[in-house]
Amino acid sequence: MSVVTESARGACVLGGINDVLSAIHRFAPIYHSGPGCCMQTCAGEHNNSGFLNSVSLPSSNMLEKEVVFGGEKKLRSTIEGAVEIIDADAYFVLTGCTAGIIGDDVQSVVSDFRDKGVKIYAIDTPGFAGDSLFGYEAAFKALLDNIVEAGLPKKKGLVNLFGIIPFHDPYWFGNLEELTRILERLGLTVNTFFTRRQGLENVRTSSAAELNIIVNPYLLKKASEIYEKKFGVPSLRIPGLPIGATDTTIFIRKVGEALNLDQELIDQVIADEEDRVYSILERTGQSLGYNRFAVVGDPNFAIGATRFLANDYSQSPEIVVITEPQYRPEDRERIVKQLTTLEYARSPEVVFESDYFKITQALDRHPEVDMLIGSSLEREYASAHDIHCAVATFPIFDKTILNKGYAGYNGGLSLVEDVFNFN
Repeated sequence: MSVVTESARGACVLGGINDVLSAIHRFAPIYHSGPGCCMQTCAGEHNNSGFLNSVSLPSSNMLEKEVVFGGEKKLRSTIEGAVEIIDADAYFVLTGCTAGIIGDDVQSVVSDFRDKGVKIYAIDTPGFAGDSLFGYEAAFKALLDNIVEAGLPKKKGLVNLFGIIPFHDPYWFGNLEELTRILERLGLTVNTFFTRRQGLENVRTSSAAELNIIVNPYLLKKASEIYEKKFGVPSLRIPGLPIGATDTTIFIRKVGEALNLDQELIDQVIADEEDRVYSILERTGQSLGYNRFAVVGDPNFAIGATRFLANDYSQSPEIVVITEPQYRPEDRERIVKQLTTLEYARSPEVVFESDYFKITQALDRHPEVDMLIGSSLEREYASAHDIHCAVATFPIFDKTILNKGYAGYNGGLSLVEDVFNFN
């Protein structure tokens, strides 16, 4: 039986793979797919920036002829043209649904080019295999299988910061930059793959890190196992985006404990950051008032925003809707625990739902909500019900985001501005 999801948030697996690859400096995706897949997967993820993206992505543009006779010949010519025109450090062939159905031997074609010295790899995961979140996982597996180098000596203070999805998290760049700033205050070198023009060398040497810090309640479970077993890099999972003073301080202490960092340095960084952020928040006085709020979004943001507004700002969460599908029971349990273990508020109703119509039905059960934090889709619902809406989650249609973020100490200040500015 087919299932229809109203206003699906994201794209197919190709969208997620392309999110990762296009955010890494000088990485070039090459689509082996039908016409339009490049633009549609980029549009579905709002991926409009990067080394290559959207209409600039090379594609074999398979038509009826390739369906009948095979598309390997056209793929070869597409790769030849891409390598000649695009000066990239690495190329990745992404398999669309058409190529997956007819069974083109993409790996063989790619191997021929690699034998000639081209750094090119195939991610043979057709679009129908899953959604963009699965694509994020598939891209990391490809990097681990093909690029990350084993046997490198450990580099003191090097950490990998993962779990925040480029483009699918509209504030991904700012979030990574703020968490990097905080970690650097602890004397660490931070490898994200996606910021500060990090590229092939950062991916290759990520095995030299002392620790993976995965800021996400469930993603990269398999990748973390590979990093530990194959490369000897343990992982620390932060089950939700740390937003504001309370959770960011917890984040720092967990990292410090995992790496056995100097306690005096940790205490000093926390004292400095908390003093600064609380002195700024003091200026808001009593002007913000009290709200019963709802959050609709991905689990990373939903956890961070709910905990911050409840624990740091004494707002009351009524319902939290997690819009990304969760397939493992332990993932759901971890998410629910983070959303219901609050200091200064009763537990909200937690709903796992991707369909927009069913999301509105869940929100209808809470007429007491007077503040809604969600995507541009939820703005329409809020307007119809005369509820203040802060647009902060994917997808966002009505504003441009450059390096703004909600993570960390500075992110908490940004969230306060956006949530309590009625417009």
